[in-house]
Amino acid sequence: MQGALTRYRIIAWIVGVVLIVLVLVGMPLKYLGDNDTVVAAVGPIHGFLYMIYLVAAFDLSRRAGWPLGRMLLVMLAGTIPFFSFWAERVVTRKWTPRPVDNTPAMAEK
Repeated sequence: MQGALTRYRIIAWIVGVVLIVLVLVGMPLKYLGDNDTVVAAVGPIHGFLYMIYLVAAFDLSRRAGWPLGRMLLVMLAGTIPFFSFWAERVVTRKWTPRPVDNTPAMAEK
């Protein structure tokens, strides 16, 4: 499952960054500057990367045994700017194995 989590984390960040570029740079240029170059270039890239994000999220959800609702929410997070970062952080905190404390307990006196 660690490999699936790592793949998900990487693609979540990539999709998040590309979506922010699309929304904060491309959309203002298109609608305020009448220049759709960034949207035309970055839009299809985001669409392709989002498909990879969906596969990675599905793979992780299957391995982790998530309920359908959680899986769908994580998948939708890639469509809203900044949410993929938040979802990645929540998923990582919940599904990263915690180190085991193997120190012996102190004997009581």
